[in-house]
Amino acid sequence: MKFIVSSAYMLKKLQLLGGVLNNNNTLPILDNFLFNIQGDNLYVTASDLETTITAKLNIESSENGQVAIPAKLLLDTLKTFPEQPLTFIIENNNIVEISSDHGKYEIAYANAEDYPNEVELDDPSTTEIMGDILATAINKTLFATGNDDLRPVMNGVLFQLNELGATFVGTDAHKLVKYHRKDKVQEHSAEFIMPKKPLQLLRNFLTGEDSDVVISYNDSNAKFTFEDIELICRLVDGKYPNYEAVIPKENPNVLIVDRSLFLNSVKRVSIFSNKTTHQIRLKIAGSELQISAEDLDYSNSANERLTCDYQGDDLEIGFNSKFLVEMLNNLNSDQVQLKMSLPNRAGILTPVDGLEDGEEVTMLVMPVMLSR
Repeated sequence: MKFIVSSAYMLKKLQLLGGVLNNNNTLPILDNFLFNIQGDNLYVTASDLETTITAKLNIESSENGQVAIPAKLLLDTLKTFPEQPLTFIIENNNIVEISSDHGKYEIAYANAEDYPNEVELDDPSTTEIMGDILATAINKTLFATGNDDLRPVMNGVLFQLNELGATFVGTDAHKLVKYHRKDKVQEHSAEFIMPKKPLQLLRNFLTGEDSDVVISYNDSNAKFTFEDIELICRLVDGKYPNYEAVIPKENPNVLIVDRSLFLNSVKRVSIFSNKTTHQIRLKIAGSELQISAEDLDYSNSANERLTCDYQGDDLEIGFNSKFLVEMLNNLNSDQVQLKMSLPNRAGILTPVDGLEDGEEVTMLVMPVMLSR
């Protein structure tokens, strides 16, 4: 078999696929890319058994066949080439010969028949969503997910699709983000939990992508199809926590403040906070917001004042500065609103501006007990 392909074009595609590969695969065959040549189309597959991605590349060929080529060796080789056509010749002696403008390179390949078969979805449901919207939903929620193996459902993002719209939720029990699109309603309700790794891969593929993504799913797997990419992954098994129950409904104390000023102030003050708790203190009275932190073990402290718009009773509340910074970094608005009720209840952070029609972002940050 023989085919010709652009070096830069192939490298770009394979680098994205390479994100699915593990350093320590249980099956040695998974260290390879599966090449499936069908005339002028080359389908390249990478898998870790949980997640499988296939990309279609346009090539010059008139042959059909399959071969498994070592992924790392091929990627390392492609990175060294300037833009040029590469000729791949697959011999019967288990050798792939790559010819460039500068020379020839030989790579031993594996038997394609040893590569795991792609998962087939039985009786799937299907929906569509614009790629850039899905990438935004992933960006807004993925950072809030957990890493606790004892609570795997919190290590993924909840997808809820129904007649009210599309909702995406990420939480680790300390912070929670809910991203909702009213303009993406679904006739049939669906709910599933996407694991973190395929979401990271999808985000890399979809950022800036304005084409529609077709999502097919059943109880155990989901498939995302768009442009020349197909991603199939196993869903997280389990029931997601009732996140609506932890979002306070009555929040009479409302703070509106410049996001950039608030973020930079929290970053500076947090340097002086306790390195274990990362606790900062917000004291709000009238139109003044005081942000303070102290580390009693080293006698370090900091205090800053910001002008704000505040409606409510004077309030003093503590937050983990790391969580607050993460949330403020993931909001694009000029101003943010922080709604609160009591010092021991969660604060609700939302953008004041910068949202598209039908877009809602709700961020919940749990308080920390103020040290005296």
